[in-house]
Amino acid sequence: MPIIQALDRALRILDLFDEHTPELKITEISERMNLHKSTTHALLKTLRMHGYIDQDPHTGKYRLGLRLLEKGQLLLAGLDLRNVARPFLEELSNATGQTAHLLVLDGQEGVYIDKVEGAQAPIRYSRIGRRVPLHSSAGGKVLAAFQPPEVLERLLENYRFAKHTPNTIDSPERFRKELEWVRQEGCAYDREENEPGVWCVAAPIFGHDGKLAAATSLSFVTARVSEEDRRRFADLIRETAKAISARLGHRAPGR
Repeated sequence: MPIIQALDRALRILDLFDEHTPELKITEISERMNLHKSTTHALLKTLRMHGYIDQDPHTGKYRLGLRLLEKGQLLLAGLDLRNVARPFLEELSNATGQTAHLLVLDGQEGVYIDKVEGAQAPIRYSRIGRRVPLHSSAGGKVLAAFQPPEVLERLLENYRFAKHTPNTIDSPERFRKELEWVRQEGCAYDREENEPGVWCVAAPIFGHDGKLAAATSLSFVTARVSEEDRRRFADLIRETAKAISARLGHRAPGR
């Protein structure tokens, strides 16, 4: 399918600007685009007319226009987290037969905002709106691990490490060590720490701004899942979280 050359060039000009290059001279744009200065000027004039490019009246340098911000806000307003994540949760649940969840941080707890019941899952305790502890749930660990340090400190202030099972983490020191492991692995486990016989694995979902937006988790009965399955579930949950993050506009480092 043929492309429209002028449109392609205009879009490539917009791509020249980023956080490291907020402004450019027309000569710099011409060189990077390998275009004659008059052609570059005509493209910039058109982009300026529509508000996608602005020009500093003092330096003459060009920068991105506010129309891009306006369009970006419209796009972000339409990216409802639950709507974006739902098909990925369904795919995850279908691939594993287990129950997939979407949860967000609320105060010092995680809250399920969506779930897809697995065809092979006997677990029925979870429900949308149910709250889970940070220290004893896989999703809660993720919601704590990927917060900025100052936010994590506020979360842990006066936090109560309630003992739910013999496996439950019961001290700030053990919890901090666990969070370090979660950040390294890119996923978290609940190893029968919240309910006997139940394991969970979770991974972080990031928004367009690079901040943690939510967590996705998978719950399963320990006796029915092999060690090989647990590793496979961990890989799948990480892939699912990355796919949702990408759909929300997150760009991983190096991309």
